[in-house]
Amino acid sequence: MILPRSIWLMRYPEICMNFRYDKDFPIRGLYYDKKNGCLLKLDFFGSIEPDGCYYGRRKLSLNEIKHIYGTRHIGRDQARGLVGLMDFFCFSEACLIADIVQHFVDAKLEFDASYIYQDVNCAIQHVHRSGLAHRGILSDPCKYLVKNGQLLHFLRMLREKGKKLFLLTNSPYYFVDGGMDFMLEDSLGCRDSWRELFDVVIAKANKPEFYTSEHPFRCYDTERDTLAFTKVDKFLPGRIYYHGCLKSFLQITKWNGPEVIYFGDHLFSDLRGPSKAGWRTAAIIHELESEIRIQNDDSYRFEQAKLHIIHELLGKLYSTVANDRRSELYRLLLEELNEERQKTRQEMKKMFNKSFGATFLTDTGQESAFAYHIHQYADVYTSKPENFLLYSPEAWLHVPFDIKIMPHHVKVPSTLFKNQ
Repeated sequence: MILPRSIWLMRYPEICMNFRYDKDFPIRGLYYDKKNGCLLKLDFFGSIEPDGCYYGRRKLSLNEIKHIYGTRHIGRDQARGLVGLMDFFCFSEACLIADIVQHFVDAKLEFDASYIYQDVNCAIQHVHRSGLAHRGILSDPCKYLVKNGQLLHFLRMLREKGKKLFLLTNSPYYFVDGGMDFMLEDSLGCRDSWRELFDVVIAKANKPEFYTSEHPFRCYDTERDTLAFTKVDKFLPGRIYYHGCLKSFLQITKWNGPEVIYFGDHLFSDLRGPSKAGWRTAAIIHELESEIRIQNDDSYRFEQAKLHIIHELLGKLYSTVANDRRSELYRLLLEELNEERQKTRQEMKKMFNKSFGATFLTDTGQESAFAYHIHQYADVYTSKPENFLLYSPEAWLHVPFDIKIMPHHVKVPSTLFKNQ
């Protein structure tokens, strides 16, 4: 829900207070077109998925897509006006954008689509920077956070193997402390603290600017809630640090190159910077488990096999009637097969998400733009960090050279996959 303060400050209609988050509408990896006001799902090559373009809550037809964009492919100039919605916050962001666009359309009000993104993004940023979201979560952690003893087991195993651990987050310390205490309280010893798991803890890091700026680190006093003025030229055990930048972090720690692996769930804010810095990167993608489960389900495999048969029949039809493609029989067969193919694709799509389908695949079976960014910025991707407990810390993960698609699309049941 948009907060009342945001509605009042931005002069939005009070009816916006009635908007409710629809968890079944969005997926991660969509794009918002700030010029035309559309939510888009793109494929690996930057083309709009025919069934994945929404204006408000209305799905646009292929003809409408071509009328707006000229073609389904997004060119370089058009791409500059797109905003990628790549992290967990994007779910609420996509819903708000779609609901506001739909409201303006229904009310027949003129609007600039770029202002809608700017205002929604500003409202969401306000909820986080003001601490409203953090305080709301900590006031009822059982509603929002999941206890996870396996994560603690994973972190302790890394320390026992001599690994150095650091925590880098945009959240303020009080939120990290409260959240970690809750998630690990049943597993930590009564005298233990989650802070003992990490060699360095950095809060309010301001990613992704952390990777490109030259902001200095400041030591944070957890008792007084103040920042020290002394220069930080080394990280002391048990201390908390604020702000900083990657350049200073590397100078202080000397943790350079491929021996470092960084875990994150936002492909742009978390992984792009470390990837360019030469670190290894691990993308945490919660949706992976459910999508693998669906792909391995008998009903999905049945539709997949049916689609394969339809493609084979279409291939034979093209080859056997090459000289008689104007016949009525050819036209009827082609029409029937294409209709059945579309129905099958729709059935497969609805198993994932009724509006946009699978996160990693388009309806035609190509990999999505979200999958492209995983290829680009992640060395490893998995649904949760503790999946690495299934392997030795010294294991070398790699993909067979003959696999050209995302490894989890190969029909091998697993929860841990190497990307490159």
